[in-house]
Amino acid sequence: MSSFGPAPPPGTSDPTLPVGAMSSGARRSLPASLLVGGVLVGAIAVTALVSLLWTPHDPLLVEGSQRLQGPGAEYWFGTDRFGRDVVSRLMVGARTTLLVGVVAVGIAGLIGTPLGVLMGMSPRVLGETVMRFNDLLLAFPALLLAVMFGAVYGSSTLTAMIAIGIASIPVFARVARSGTLQVLASDYVLAARSAGRGPLAIAVRHVLPNISGLVIVQASVSFAIAVLAEAALSFLGFGTQPPTPSWGRMLQEAQELVAVRPFQAVAPGASIALAVLGFNLLGDGLRDRLDPRLDDRRGA
Repeated sequence: MSSFGPAPPPGTSDPTLPVGAMSSGARRSLPASLLVGGVLVGAIAVTALVSLLWTPHDPLLVEGSQRLQGPGAEYWFGTDRFGRDVVSRLMVGARTTLLVGVVAVGIAGLIGTPLGVLMGMSPRVLGETVMRFNDLLLAFPALLLAVMFGAVYGSSTLTAMIAIGIASIPVFARVARSGTLQVLASDYVLAARSAGRGPLAIAVRHVLPNISGLVIVQASVSFAIAVLAEAALSFLGFGTQPPTPSWGRMLQEAQELVAVRPFQAVAPGASIALAVLGFNLLGDGLRDRLDPRLDDRRGA
């Protein structure tokens, strides 16, 4: 006679299985913020890629006879005060925005992440001392640092990218160090040290893979900050210089026309807002997706 009870009906879970086994086998649903953020960021990326091959009109072509045209069949969002197509300039501006974000976040991540890991694995006194200098750099906003760089080295897209990247290094260093300290306190790292593994091997095989989720989330959030900083710098004249299209520069040029052509300011302003919103939502969604502790709280 078998000691096992009858099989559970189809579509129901087996009560003999532990709760953890059921939750680990269940498929995790994608957070809504991740989906919405991914769609917004994907739309901006597709727009930037399309602008490499096609735009409705030449974004740099000045046509005095077509200046300040309203939205219509030929010019979907109208034209600016120089007769340039707004849609074409928005598309090329998306390319500039993504370029600044990628380079700035790349600089911050490639320098800040190894620095944070190194400080997390260094003696406590050395790590705390270096991190206090890191906090001093963190006190300088990216916008202020970029204005200083622009005044010394000249205003350009390259200057803005480097300044925003340098200003974001302390954030990556702090996040990486915090994650490194948590990983170093785990049992598997203690076992690796007992097995004779050196600091470099522990950092490559254990620390970096386990803090990669934190770094990815921080990169998404920093991308939103870089987009906003680049737009502000271009608005102030310290970022991308004309005639290269930039959302911040378009917003600055449209401020004098708000009373007669408000859509001239709405289009670049909405583009900046949607880009920042998209990257922030993407960061929140990635955090919810990559942090296993959130699943434990939901299952508790």
